[in-house]
Amino acid sequence: MNRYFQFDELGTTYSREFLGGLTTFLAMAYILFVNPSVLAPTGMDEGAVYVATALAAAIGTIIMGLIAKYPIALAPGMGLNAFFTYSVVIGMGIPWETALLGVFISGIIFIIITVVGIRELIINAIPAELKFAAGAGIGLFIAFIGLQNAEIVVMSEATLVEIGNLGAPSTLLAVAGIVITVIFMSLGLRGGIFYGLVATAVLGVLTGVIPMPGAIVGSVPSLAPTFGAAFTPFAEMSLGEIFTVQLMIVILTFLFVDFFDTAGTLYAVANQAGFTKDNKLPRAQRALLADASATSVGAVLGTSTTTAYIESTSGIAAGARTGFASLVTGGLFLIALLFSPLLAVITESVTAPALIVVGVLMAGAIANIDWKKFEIAVPAFFTMIAMPLTYSIATGIALGFIMYPITMICSGRAKEVHPIMYVLFFVFIAYFVYLGE
Repeated sequence: MNRYFQFDELGTTYSREFLGGLTTFLAMAYILFVNPSVLAPTGMDEGAVYVATALAAAIGTIIMGLIAKYPIALAPGMGLNAFFTYSVVIGMGIPWETALLGVFISGIIFIIITVVGIRELIINAIPAELKFAAGAGIGLFIAFIGLQNAEIVVMSEATLVEIGNLGAPSTLLAVAGIVITVIFMSLGLRGGIFYGLVATAVLGVLTGVIPMPGAIVGSVPSLAPTFGAAFTPFAEMSLGEIFTVQLMIVILTFLFVDFFDTAGTLYAVANQAGFTKDNKLPRAQRALLADASATSVGAVLGTSTTTAYIESTSGIAAGARTGFASLVTGGLFLIALLFSPLLAVITESVTAPALIVVGVLMAGAIANIDWKKFEIAVPAFFTMIAMPLTYSIATGIALGFIMYPITMICSGRAKEVHPIMYVLFFVFIAYFVYLGE
């Protein structure tokens, strides 16, 4: 195991990898409870979705750890699940079973373009500056999510957002968690984010903000209501009724959003850990294949698109450097099926400090961007600022990719732009035209 994951070469240990894997799990455990509630309005069984979420996360993360050997965890993606529910099922009136079929097909397409190398080719064509901008933008985005989860930032009719009630118990707990985590990190304590999570959870229970779990072990809900439901349309409808223009648009949208969300997240996490070399990620094809496989598996189990999680950076910050940490995270998702009542103490107030601190760490990628070159600064800025303001990683990437060829051409550097970037320029233009219809 030591030799397979290259512990000595990467300067890591079993204890460090376990701590990193555990930290990643705790930072993203909220998805176990959030995903079922987001998908519930479609008519899907919440208990089954809970199990599907845990299994999809476990399988995808373990595949990532074994094949790509990266400490990157996967789970049903936030944003993609909202698109699944509110845009596809409720907005378009497509049955949730057919929507799951769309997710499954998008995963199969991902596998194909990953195996033939198209996906990796496109990602390698992206200039380093935009990758750094994507990493910094995602950092701002998840910090914003953390501030929202803690209700430090709340909605305002006048200004869209404003500061929340810092005296509210859950918000006060999150603020205390931020201070505790920042102190641990400032002291250089390895695993400071993890210890911050533990300290915040303990403080929440002691102060009564977080209730003591009523039980330690709970029964595992049945997966039957959603397992294999993606294929039921074939038994109930003809191919013409299934593969409508509307469903094809849905499949393409799943492809589009997951493609660039994953690309941005994967490279941001890899850059945070120092894995990238010469603007390329070693074993990128394996990592992308793990992501694509997880999407298809998740659809069969009964959940929306599974993708790489930015919360993986919290585990990396705690010391994770190999795929062994992913095995730990995946294993904990399996254990979570049995200990779901205990996970109730990991509330949004507890995970918010981790998201905010990780956002701080990721924002450091800004230093790698040459802001003195206007043709670089403009697309980088649009990439970064659009992510938190539009609540979409994909939108930030799209705006940056549109501005990059424009500024490079006008500055006389057109030949330095990879041909694929010109193709993506028109693809993103078409995407925004479609959104505007």
